[in-house]
Amino acid sequence: MEQQNTAKQNKLVAFLLDILRGVAIGIAFIIPGFSGGSVAAILGIYEKLVGAIADIFKHFKSSVLILLPILLGMLLGIAALILPIQWGLKHFPIPTVTLFVGLALGGLPSVTDKMKGEPTAKPSWKHFLACLIPLIAAASLCFIPLGREVDLFHLNFGGYLLLVLIGAVGSAALVVPGISGSMLLLIFGYYNPIVALITKSLLHGKQVGICLLVLACLAVGLAVGFFGISVLMKYCLKKFPRGTYFAIFGFILGSVPAVYASTLRETGKILFGNPWYWVVAAVMLLVGFAISLSLVLWSKKKTS
Repeated sequence: MEQQNTAKQNKLVAFLLDILRGVAIGIAFIIPGFSGGSVAAILGIYEKLVGAIADIFKHFKSSVLILLPILLGMLLGIAALILPIQWGLKHFPIPTVTLFVGLALGGLPSVTDKMKGEPTAKPSWKHFLACLIPLIAAASLCFIPLGREVDLFHLNFGGYLLLVLIGAVGSAALVVPGISGSMLLLIFGYYNPIVALITKSLLHGKQVGICLLVLACLAVGLAVGFFGISVLMKYCLKKFPRGTYFAIFGFILGSVPAVYASTLRETGKILFGNPWYWVVAAVMLLVGFAISLSLVLWSKKKTS
């Protein structure tokens, strides 16, 4: 009986931890330049997440049980923090994103551990190339010109079909580490209109029907993209595990300059003349780094 109670408690703790991981992934999706896939890799659940999505038709029940707490956490994170994060990005953009940069950098040891491979195996030029190309690709996203913002309040049938396609493209951010869905939405001119539509519905209860329709179209696209890209990433992790993690490491590093560049391009202000602004940003970097690194070390201790 005592063993059964312990097993139930462990399952409950694992469920709650996956909800918190989902919250972190959802937050990453809000911030332009950050990737939910990067957060999943840093938190050590990337392979589990990709495998569950790719096998959802083969092992439906077990996949849903894995994905359910993560998806719940994502929804909670987006719903609860979209307004505070948007406020922070508007008034204190650099300290806000620097906190999350610190969280990303502090969690990198969980990725570098997967890059080591066998103790006697040294990285080859292919591994370094697998890291360099994604690094350049992720960093160069911020230099792509932004598209004209879309009017979501007056879409025709074709516009809603395009939303499905946009959702499929945006799903790459939640599956491929270092590729930011919010950054892609910015480039295509959908990010600000979607945020404005959601906040207007949440704050004022207006245009709720249009908001639900837009989100439904995006969700269909996300589901289709999720599955297709997850199958590809599962194959890469199975056939080329070490090279894939070198690529993931490159994507994450490349996203750091991208998030600052996209933040500056989006906000247009940085407050160069205020030294306390930079002191706060440095503190946020250290706080984020310390929190993330502590979680990685705690996770290693629990599994060792």
